Amino acid sequence: MSPRTPPPPYVEGHGLLAGRSAVVTAAAGAGIGGATARRLLEEGARVLISDAHARRLKETESALAAEFGSDRVAARPCDVTDETQVQALYDTAVRLHGRLDVLVNNAGLGGTAALVDMTDDQWDRVLDVTLNGTMRCTRAALRHFRDSGNGTEGKGVIVNNASVVGWRAQAGQAHYAAAKAGVMALTRCAAVEAAAYGVRVNAVAPSLAMHPHLVKVTSAELLDELTAREAFGRYAEPWEVANVIVFLAGDYSSYMTGETVSVSSRHP
Repeated sequence: MSPRTPPPPYVEGHGLLAGRSAVVTAAAGAGIGGATARRLLEEGARVLISDAHARRLKETESALAAEFGSDRVAARPCDVTDETQVQALYDTAVRLHGRLDVLVNNAGLGGTAALVDMTDDQWDRVLDVTLNGTMRCTRAALRHFRDSGNGTEGKGVIVNNASVVGWRAQAGQAHYAAAKAGVMALTRCAAVEAAAYGVRVNAVAPSLAMHPHLVKVTSAELLDELTAREAFGRYAEPWEVANVIVFLAGDYSSYMTGETVSVSSRHP
């Protein structure tokens, strides 16, 4: 069993994304999306958050706006399986903040089902949200970057949320693993195409990132089993994943594209 080590101190912002405009999908709540929105704001960006859950999205917007200012935070509900809603999301970002520089594709859907018993609907739903939704959002952002010229300024960036499950086999996760492996492949191919107009596309692959609400609904036995597999003997805090997303969104990663960065010791 890996030794348990406490999380490190929270890292304060350093203005790494000052003046930039970002969109984060699935950003309502206490998970990676919400943590990423906060980190982007702490680094100076203006942020449009989205989520399919309108009520939780409004609550998140209100909390962030109270802390960072209503001029820097906005929200728009978006179901990433709906092309019209996806396009409206980017139109809103440009209308409110004047430009778009960063997209963080965090929307995804999981579930557990043995492949032998899995229905077409279970398979299709996970793939449509997790892979097709990432494709729709990436496509819309790339069209914007290409046509607006933002990419030529070296500020057009897309960061996708993949998973170590996209590399590793796990029972009951065939649909989710296939979707996340697809996100990794999409990241590589989109990066090659987008380089022609100065846009970078990368991904993060977390293994086990938990927040208090998720911990409450996870059995102690399962949590112990999962954390024992991690090098630090604990799960990642969502903001630890968000830190890597901020790195990929900023100038310190200017020569990185098409990469999937494992936020974990559990890589191939």
